[in-house]
Amino acid sequence: MAATNFNSLVENARLTAASVTDYAVSRLGVTGLSRSGKTVFITALVHNLLHGGRLPMFRPLAEGRITNSYLAPQPDDTVPRFEYEAHIAALTGERVWPQSTKSISQLRLTMEFIPTGLISRMTGAGRLSIDIIDYPGEWLLDLPLLNLDFASWSAKTLDLSRRTPRQPLAGKWHETVARLDPCGPARETDAIAASTTFTNYLTTCRDERVSLSTLPPGRFLMPGDMEGSPALTFSPLDPAKGQTPDQASLWAMMTRRYEAYKTHIVRPFFRDHFARLDRQIVLVDALAAMNAGADAVADLELALCDILTAFRPGSRSLFARIFRPRIDRLLFAATKADHLHQSNHDRLEDILRLLTESASTRAEFAGADISTLALASVRATREAHVKRGREDLPAIVGTPVRGEKIGGEVFDGHSEAAIFPGDLPLDATASIDESRWQQEATRFVRFKPPKLEPGPDGTPVLPHIRLDRALDFLIGDRLA
Repeated sequence: MAATNFNSLVENARLTAASVTDYAVSRLGVTGLSRSGKTVFITALVHNLLHGGRLPMFRPLAEGRITNSYLAPQPDDTVPRFEYEAHIAALTGERVWPQSTKSISQLRLTMEFIPTGLISRMTGAGRLSIDIIDYPGEWLLDLPLLNLDFASWSAKTLDLSRRTPRQPLAGKWHETVARLDPCGPARETDAIAASTTFTNYLTTCRDERVSLSTLPPGRFLMPGDMEGSPALTFSPLDPAKGQTPDQASLWAMMTRRYEAYKTHIVRPFFRDHFARLDRQIVLVDALAAMNAGADAVADLELALCDILTAFRPGSRSLFARIFRPRIDRLLFAATKADHLHQSNHDRLEDILRLLTESASTRAEFAGADISTLALASVRATREAHVKRGREDLPAIVGTPVRGEKIGGEVFDGHSEAAIFPGDLPLDATASIDESRWQQEATRFVRFKPPKLEPGPDGTPVLPHIRLDRALDFLIGDRLA
């Protein structure tokens, strides 16, 4: 216990030192689960600020107080740079969505502005650097593992895998685990077999037809240069009943590797990156969960609860910002709002608000500002009306990605289509009729990036939905 308290004191001292250094910097974390649009969000944010995009609800820009914005040199020598130039070229030139987040990356955007307050002018304010930290949401779901030992994690993971809809997806992994003797000798071949089938199970759960969200450990799905290492070669095991595994057992080996995963992968991420954030946006692809059915929506709610539990919410006081770093503004954003007619955007926000309600109460109590929003970082559609018999239906028009389909129609990736996506429930608490969602599982199709118009400086303008409101909530107060 003494050692734990000492380590905690050392950790807090490191965070305090880093916060003093970072006071003139706002560290904005951008995360979300797979395919939620993190890369597109950052690219659109940076592009609009660099080139004076149409952001009427971002008050510092609308008031004409931002005098200059530019990309500054990379602040951390050990963190890869976010490849803004490559991503904007993909969006504006090739009309393809950029590659999704596979690991952590960072970009520093510096803004010069005219302060509004006397104190701000006296203290020399007028320049703010925003360090944008891009990281996979799957990594957030690893943070609760820090409070679980191997036995507890195994029991929790196995219990979840035996429930609908996971049970049929976990069949081969369950068979592998059933053949293993936790008290038997540690064999590398057994560890490889168990971790391989476990990883395959997690991968199947993430498939868009199932679209489950609660899938730790996150590096099993995004291993990077850790692929094949012992720290990623383990699996939950059924506890040995009535037996005590010795140090040479398979159970002991799996325990050591699980603890190594926490020590060498999860803790460094928390210490070096996550714990230093003061603003955070969590992007949520709620429409993908709705496509997959009620079970996917319920699992998304569980994942969002786990994500919010991982945060360190706190007040916005000067003392707290410098000496006790906390996230004081947290935005949950339902992405791909352009896949719905605007008459449904409020309903999408209501659904997201309901999914985050219980966990948000905890963070708000701690003094953090929390908000929900429906947005499209890059708007890929425009709105129209189509006739269906005597009905005049609100529709969206865009170019579906090649291979997308609705009913018997398969899109070629070149032709525009007018699509009626349907309506979300008026009451967010209304249960989703799973058979209906499964029957119409392709109602929300993917669209190509839009054809773009050049702005005053000749640079393409990226259309969006509520990106300006997201910016105002996340950093507007720091530019006062």
